[in-house]
Amino acid sequence: MKKQVAVVTGTSSGVGLALSEALAQSGWKVYATMRNLDRGEAVRDLQDKGLDIECLQLDVQLQESVDHAISAIMKQEETIDLLVNNAGIGYIRTTEQATEEAYKNVFDINVFGVIRCTKAVLPHMRERKQGRVVTISSIGGLVGQPFNEIYCATKFAVEGYFESLATYVTPEFGIEFMIVEPAGISSAFANHVMKQVSESGGFYKDEYEPLLNAYLGSREHFPPEIMQTSEQVAEVVVKQLSAHPLPLRMRTSAWAEDFCRYKTASDPTGLIQTKEVQQLMLRK
Repeated sequence: MKKQVAVVTGTSSGVGLALSEALAQSGWKVYATMRNLDRGEAVRDLQDKGLDIECLQLDVQLQESVDHAISAIMKQEETIDLLVNNAGIGYIRTTEQATEEAYKNVFDINVFGVIRCTKAVLPHMRERKQGRVVTISSIGGLVGQPFNEIYCATKFAVEGYFESLATYVTPEFGIEFMIVEPAGISSAFANHVMKQVSESGGFYKDEYEPLLNAYLGSREHFPPEIMQTSEQVAEVVVKQLSAHPLPLRMRTSAWAEDFCRYKTASDPTGLIQTKEVQQLMLRK
């Protein structure tokens, strides 16, 4: 029996790497993609362990790169059953401090990168009338947070993008969408965010500084259950893939669920609202 084929972006570390491993261990053929193949050592280690994983170059900021990678996979496999949009970056700056170059880059990776990859796989999935697109978002896609307004704006945009696709692509063409909303993740992601801050001049001494200090100080007192490992998030996602239908959105921990409760209490999976939109606007 032919294995199902999964494509995961941003797999050099963190959730992308953990998901690639978890999917392969669950019997998937995995294409672990990344912008810089020089950072693929961890993926190659998984190959050495006998897992069915291919390492492939894909830069989510270039449509040509995305299209080339997807075409190569389709030529080899003739199908893509699952796309996981995982590649993304964080950003901590006030709006006043943010440079146009910086926030455009965050949007290009977190939003337009997701759209580029989704656009590339949709025709193939639509032809077969089946397929799944999973996107690693954040509780920041539901609840705005201090000093994260640019990052949260990108995640809100992704939520709206997939919420809209689910209203017509799912019922008409059988392609399901799932937005994954973790809270804190113990990975290189947060360290990379702080490195970006340092490389761009550090935190500014301005009128926002007392608020920033309060924000950073509060994080030291967050309960331990806010944090998950990349492997724990990956385990939740892979387990959820057995659901039929997929939830449109899902939190990956009890803490995340509680944090977002005012936004999700009446429709935790997002499927009720989606169905109402279909009935109202498409008579489905």
